Amino acid sequence: MADVLISGGGVAGSTRAILLGRRGLKVELFERCHFPREKPCGEGMMPAGVAVLNRLGVGEEVGGAPFYGVRYHLGNHVTEGRFPQTLGLPVSGRGQRRKHLDEVLFRTAANAPSVIAHTGTHVDGPLRENGRVVGMFVDGQPHRAALVVAADGVHSRLRHKMGLNVPVRRKRFGICAHFRLAKGLAQASCVDVFLGRGHELYVTPLPGGEVLVAALADARRLGESAERSFRRWLLAEPELAKRLEGAKQTTPVLATSPLAAQTRNGVAPGFVLLGDAAGFLDPITGGGMTQALMTAELLDRYIPDRMSQDDSWLWEFERARRALLFDYGILTRMVLWLADHPRLGQRLLWIMDALPSFFSHLIGVSGGVRRFAAFPWNHSLDFEIMAGLKRVLAPRSSKADSLSID
Repeated sequence: MADVLISGGGVAGSTRAILLGRRGLKVELFERCHFPREKPCGEGMMPAGVAVLNRLGVGEEVGGAPFYGVRYHLGNHVTEGRFPQTLGLPVSGRGQRRKHLDEVLFRTAANAPSVIAHTGTHVDGPLRENGRVVGMFVDGQPHRAALVVAADGVHSRLRHKMGLNVPVRRKRFGICAHFRLAKGLAQASCVDVFLGRGHELYVTPLPGGEVLVAALADARRLGESAERSFRRWLLAEPELAKRLEGAKQTTPVLATSPLAAQTRNGVAPGFVLLGDAAGFLDPITGGGMTQALMTAELLDRYIPDRMSQDDSWLWEFERARRALLFDYGILTRMVLWLADHPRLGQRLLWIMDALPSFFSHLIGVSGGVRRFAAFPWNHSLDFEIMAGLKRVLAPRSSKADSLSID
C-alpha cells in the first residue's frame, strides 16, 4: 500500500510527488492526460515560484524568458512596476510554455525514488471508511493509502465528490494563443497587461521569440464566440496589434471556464486539497502556478515521515496555507474590483506612477516575495508621497491622459 496517493500530475501534484519521493515515502501519482500537453494558462512564473523550482533543482531545465515586472496599459496611459529586491529571492519571473513546465515536473516526479507515476488514468472518486478517506478509485479499482492529495485543478472532481465544492458566483473565462514574433523584434522585459472594456489582455514573453496572449473576461458580457471576441480585443489595442504585426500564430485558440473555485474546507480526515483544487480566486494577478508551487512546498513541512491516522497536522497545514495566501487574496480582490471600475483604475495607475516604491511593493506581493504589511515606510518616502499626490491632484487637460474606454 502506498503512503500517499496524488490525483493530478500538474504543477502542484508533481511537485508534491517529487518532495515526498525524495523523503522516501511511497507515492502513486495519477494523471489523466499524456505529456506534453497544451493547457490554457498565463504561463508567467512569479519570482517566488522560480525560487521553488530552483530549490527543487529543476530551474535550469525548466528555463524560460525572464521578465522583471508588470506593465499596465489603460487607454493611452502606461504604468510599469518592477519586482522589488528581496534577500535570497530572484528579482525576475519566467515565461515558459506550460506544456514544457508540466512535462519537466512530471518526468522529475516519475524518476524520484519510491514514486510510481501513471498517465492516461481516470480518478473516479475517494474511497472512504468510517468517516475517513483511505484511498481512491482509479479506473474503477480501489487504491489505498494513508493520505490522498487532490491536486486535480480548478475543476477538481475529488473536491466535488467530497462535498467540499462551493458554487462560484462570478463566471469568468480565459482564452489564449501563442504567437512567434516577427524576426528581429525584441522581447519585452515585462508582462504587459491591457485593460479593456470588461476584459484584460496579458502578453507574456516566452523563449524562442514567442509570446502568449491571454484574455480574461466576464462570461456575462460575451455576445459572440470566444475566439471572435479574442481577435477583436487584440485589434482594439494599437500597441499590441503593432507588436503582433508579422507574427505567426503557433497554437490554436484555447479557452477555459470557470477560472475560480471555492471550497468549504481544504482538508478532511486522510485528505488534502492542493493547488487550484484548494480554491482559486482569479488569475488576474498571475499567481496560479506560483501558488501551486509554494503550497506544495509548504505541505512538505507538515506531512510526517511516518504516516498514521493522526490527522491533526492537516488542520495546521490548512491554517498555514490560508495565511500564506492571505495577502495575495486581498490584492486579487482589489484588482478584480478595479477591473469593474476602470475610471477608478486609471486614477490608481496615476497614483502608482507617483509612488513607484509602493507600486513595486504591490508587484512584489503578486510575485509572492512581499507581504502587504512589510512595506518599508521611511522619511524619504514622505517626499515621494507628497510629490506624487501633487501630481495626481493637479488638473489634467492633456488628451493623452484622457480615458479612452467607457
